Amino acid sequence: MSTYTNFNKSLEQRFIKYAKIYTQSDPNSPTCPSTLKQKNLAAVLVEELQEIGISDAEMDDNGYVYGTIPSNTDKQLPVIFFCSHMDTSPDCSGENVKPIIHEKYQGQDLVLPDDNHIVIKLAEHQDLKQQIGNDIITASGTTLLGADNKAGLAEIMEAAAFLMKNKEVKHGTIKLLFTPDEEIGRGVDKVDLKKLGADFGYTIDGETLGSIEDETFSADGATLKIYGVSTHPGFAKGKMESAIKILAEILDSLPKDALTPEATHQKEGFIHPVSINGQVEEAEAHFIIRDFTDENLVSHGRFLEETVKKVMTNYPKSSYKLNIKPQYRNMKQVLDQHPKIVQYGIEAIERAGVVPKQQSIRGGTDGSRLSYMGLPCPNIFAGEHAFHSKQEWVSVQDMEKAVQTIVNIACIWEEKG
Repeated sequence: MSTYTNFNKSLEQRFIKYAKIYTQSDPNSPTCPSTLKQKNLAAVLVEELQEIGISDAEMDDNGYVYGTIPSNTDKQLPVIFFCSHMDTSPDCSGENVKPIIHEKYQGQDLVLPDDNHIVIKLAEHQDLKQQIGNDIITASGTTLLGADNKAGLAEIMEAAAFLMKNKEVKHGTIKLLFTPDEEIGRGVDKVDLKKLGADFGYTIDGETLGSIEDETFSADGATLKIYGVSTHPGFAKGKMESAIKILAEILDSLPKDALTPEATHQKEGFIHPVSINGQVEEAEAHFIIRDFTDENLVSHGRFLEETVKKVMTNYPKSSYKLNIKPQYRNMKQVLDQHPKIVQYGIEAIERAGVVPKQQSIRGGTDGSRLSYMGLPCPNIFAGEHAFHSKQEWVSVQDMEKAVQTIVNIACIWEEKG
């Protein structure tokens, strides 16, 4: 059976091409996709899919890309899909990305040329220790790289090209899904499940070589509005109750050594204010609430409201509204009911000559929500590191192993079908 190799450096060339396309999403935009520029990359992906023979490749009005690798086996098999997202994070500029390949990395700190204050230090990036002799791709120091998740896009596209060319590699029907707006939590808001037509899948959006993530945070979002009492500041004594100051007191009353991202790790959850705005009369804060169990998630929401109520007792003329809404839930609750999906993912990683690392992710993926939409969907490594930052990097050799893993997943489902 043929095995994928990075022929003529096609993988890094494909990745660099995608990384240069500006696709940053915008949480303040009501449209889908949130930024039209994401469709520029979608159009490129559709054209490339059609060039390799995937005739049904298309982009819909919302910027989602769909395509099908037809089955080449007589076996009746479940339809699997592979998914990555096209947008980059609003947390760091993704405009005019200049990818740089650092060939045969030797353990040195990587000083990025367009801003020599941006240094990727070996001491601060533990996974770099495993990359000696490999080729590392970074940005130039003024932007993120976009490996999150254009590495995943490139890997899925390389695997698709390999499978379309090498017909002797047997597999069932494989669907491809490329989504917009994952970074702002809307990655599957408008996905057409009927058009996708799959039974389950794998997102290719993980970090360290060999990782397979079958557990994510459960997530809620909270909006807190404070309604204060405004009056002329020259005549405010005994009358004014500033919504800005009330909100500041509430935020200051939240724990600083626990239940906050800066002080938690592993399976510890948190309450995290992500934006605030307001005037004396009315102020507002948005929070994300995270934990690995729904019970703890509910508890954190109650704690937030108790904190608000306690502060509000000092301001009898003012009032508040706290609205907590679900965002996504821990995919493990679904995946535990379908153990083969993760088991075959682990075997695929092993067949690529990599030690699997089954782990949890302190975050969410498109797969978190897809799992609860009836499509169980663990997350496979893409090799991306230090994402959402100017220090983002990816290893070409790790990306090659991700492509091999994708191909192996397709083969294993056919072999055992």
